[in-house]
Amino acid sequence: MSTAKRRRILGIIATDLTFERTEHRGREAWLGKCLHCNAHLLVGLDGEPISRATIEHIVPQTAGGTDALENLALACARCNQGKGTRHDPHYHRDARARELVEKLLARRRERWRAPDGGDEDSDAE
Repeated sequence: MSTAKRRRILGIIATDLTFERTEHRGREAWLGKCLHCNAHLLVGLDGEPISRATIEHIVPQTAGGTDALENLALACARCNQGKGTRHDPHYHRDARARELVEKLLARRRERWRAPDGGDEDSDAE
């Protein structure tokens, strides 16, 4: 995995209240939750996923979604692949797909923490 991708994952972790440091098999790691299903996700302190954590573009890139931290979250591979297959291609013409994206954006805002570790509101809202 590229250094840039690991840095992006660490940026997401820094802004997601569900992630906390923990010990996993004798080493420290980040433990958090999938944006979709709340399954546990493990990521090494270097940003390398230990479990099947993937970067989720909440608003799909095909619909103009960006790499801004407010549009990124970590999701388990199963949920992320399911959204990408079932909802992302239909985003512009499917009200249910847009509703799912709005729900995920709201969940991301609820889980937001300032990158410095504080929990004050951000400009993401």
